[in-house]
Amino acid sequence: MGKDYLDINTQLIESARKGNQQSMYRLYKLYVQAMYNTCIRMVSNQHDAEDIIQESFLSAFNNLGSFRGDSSFGAWLKRIVINKSITAIKKKKQEFTDIDNLQIVEENGQKESFPKIDPQIIHESIKTLPEKARVVLNLYLLEGYKHKEIAEILNVSISTSKSQYLRALQLLRTKLKKEIRYEH
Repeated sequence: MGKDYLDINTQLIESARKGNQQSMYRLYKLYVQAMYNTCIRMVSNQHDAEDIIQESFLSAFNNLGSFRGDSSFGAWLKRIVINKSITAIKKKKQEFTDIDNLQIVEENGQKESFPKIDPQIIHESIKTLPEKARVVLNLYLLEGYKHKEIAEILNVSISTSKSQYLRALQLLRTKLKKEIRYEH
């Protein structure tokens, strides 16, 4: 089944390369929701995410000739979406600052554990994080990038990526503690 799926995507991609609008539309329908989910986690604004998705698909379709198939079409497209999202964030003049001296202090020096929390509350809490921290958190935790890759993508140091990630975790922990208190 996996090979058949790959063959269908290969056929769609080849047809789209030749300018077939129906094939482009089918590729769009196959990938738009997953790409939107990636984008909205990055920019946290529905309007911006919708614009970025449209730009990303236009760019992908205009550059299908450069898709070599070294990775899946979805991975190639996701990279475009992430790059467009980062560009949009940078246009808003959000700069990543190095916070190497940030210290995370656990309460009582121990790791904390949380009771089960509704994933929607976690998602909403992530959306309220400062943009820099939220972007690194999403790239590292949800998209699976390593700090070295994030540093290259965002043009920051590896230590900045790590410190922004730790800052995001600390802020998220604080927000979730408040949410738990309000629920109980």
